[in-house]
Amino acid sequence: MIDPIGLYPALANVTPSLADLGGAAGPMTVPVGAVLFDENAPCQGFPLVLEGEIKVSRHSGDGRSLELYRVVPGELCLVSSACLFRKAPLSAHGVTTRPTTLLLIPPHTFNAWLESPSFRNDVLGLFAERMADLTGLIDAVAFHKLDQRLAAALLGRGSDLAITHQTLADELGTVREIITRLLRRFEREGWVALSREHIHISNSAALRTLASALS
Repeated sequence: MIDPIGLYPALANVTPSLADLGGAAGPMTVPVGAVLFDENAPCQGFPLVLEGEIKVSRHSGDGRSLELYRVVPGELCLVSSACLFRKAPLSAHGVTTRPTTLLLIPPHTFNAWLESPSFRNDVLGLFAERMADLTGLIDAVAFHKLDQRLAAALLGRGSDLAITHQTLADELGTVREIITRLLRRFEREGWVALSREHIHISNSAALRTLASALS
């Protein structure tokens, strides 16, 4: 059994303690692809990941998706904490990317834990960290060219990528047609070779040169 206090030391002094909660908070184990929370739904609890990973994304009305961040063991979920702070519906969608074990802390317990300085500091520190991440994301979307971001997204995955144009579009917060157009341009340059749900990197140095403009 994984020790939650080892992952989340701030929980050592909270009231009620995890032991006081008994089985009310879990742990629960869910498979890959499980939807843990959805946009505009009420927050059912505060997730503490013990194993696995949660991807948190925003979705648009036309089906596009933009990943905001991922929650791994020892980290806290910004969307859930913001929802519980404001007593408002959730603003994003959370799905597991691998088999995941977690505790789901009831909302009233989360609010009680905020009375603990160490836990409250962890949550406020999370807001500061995620704000820095969000600033970087806005900077990337608003100020960097999509071809540079696509080149960066292709690198670091090996020379053969089993990936769809739609998946890349979702990662970069754009539409599939634009990604396809850019990939075909890369193919004409001799940088990649395209086939169904597969991209072969032919000239990683050229992609690296284009991506380097991001920094």
